[in-house]
Amino acid sequence: MINGCQLVFLLPLKALPFACADRVYYEGIRYSKGAFGRLLVLMSQWFAPTKLVVTFEQEGQGRFTEEQIAQLVERDASGRVVGMRLPQRAVMIANHQVYADWWYAWSLTYYMGTYADVFIVLKESLKWLPILGWGMRFFNFIFLKRSWASDRFHLSSSLSWLGRRAEKQDSPLTFILYPEGTLVSKDTKPLSKKFADKIGIPDMLYSLLPRSTGLHYSLRSLAPRIPSLHLIDITMTYPGIPPFGYGQSYYTLRSIFMDRVPPPAIHMHIRCFDVAKDVPIGDISSTNPDVLPKTSPEDHVQEVDIPEKERETFELWLRDLWREKDKLISKYLETGSMVDGGRPQVEIPLRLRRTREVLDAFCFFMPVAVFWAWWKFR
Repeated sequence: MINGCQLVFLLPLKALPFACADRVYYEGIRYSKGAFGRLLVLMSQWFAPTKLVVTFEQEGQGRFTEEQIAQLVERDASGRVVGMRLPQRAVMIANHQVYADWWYAWSLTYYMGTYADVFIVLKESLKWLPILGWGMRFFNFIFLKRSWASDRFHLSSSLSWLGRRAEKQDSPLTFILYPEGTLVSKDTKPLSKKFADKIGIPDMLYSLLPRSTGLHYSLRSLAPRIPSLHLIDITMTYPGIPPFGYGQSYYTLRSIFMDRVPPPAIHMHIRCFDVAKDVPIGDISSTNPDVLPKTSPEDHVQEVDIPEKERETFELWLRDLWREKDKLISKYLETGSMVDGGRPQVEIPLRLRRTREVLDAFCFFMPVAVFWAWWKFR
């Protein structure tokens, strides 16, 4: 129904030669994406009840105190968490254990207030899926061919456009990316080990070696256009998965939402980095934020042509970040928490803030309801 309304009511606006029509189109797309974000939370609330257990850390400051967390978390009169004051323009990365990871990451953005401005990278074949693929194209998701020679220009150009638009319109932006590229599984873990052996380093224990290229290009494309850009790093763990077990063997989309056996909690340890100060993305001082990268290798700008030394520095930084994730996951497996005992954590039941938001989640059924009522009572 969301995609049907996009096709019938929003797409025709693209053909109108008026600036106001273009604004209405993009606001309509944002509203439809926000409805989908609410729908994700509502499906958890109704069919797979669970909660987010969140702990925080700031680069250079360490684990947060109760006073610092109180400033980050917004509660209603009953004390229930209804919002989190996290960066509104950020690249969000996480380890990848189960297919539902993206579901819970998007649900987190509901409490951040950026759920209508989420963008994801997907393989290009998905954009041709009927309904789902069409809807993701309306959402301005980025589709890649898995051929880096051509993908890097398309990725850089697409993100540069999104970043410039977010800064110009003063709107949020959350770009979700999984540097591992795929799930940790019995099939992918040997490949990670083989790659680690090839470059002469130890493999990760509970995750895959992260691939830095896509994230590096993404940050270099967005940072010149969004001076306040942050990197939100999430370490995710699920109860009930034994050491060296594979999450997808315990929690699948079918088991969570069809068999209604969700994880009792999703543990998220969040670290925030100021990209300009804390992340070694290299020298982007000569990049003109008003100029978008071209989509051909013959005509490109600096963010798609990274010096080897800067690539290596960023790769080492990301790999160290992933080793810290391994330590956090190991600590969770030993103690049931990724932080020391007594450290504050925030529990957020996955549910809509207000009952009336159910209408927002299902608003796109209204045309059908009106048609049905007209047909019934005509």
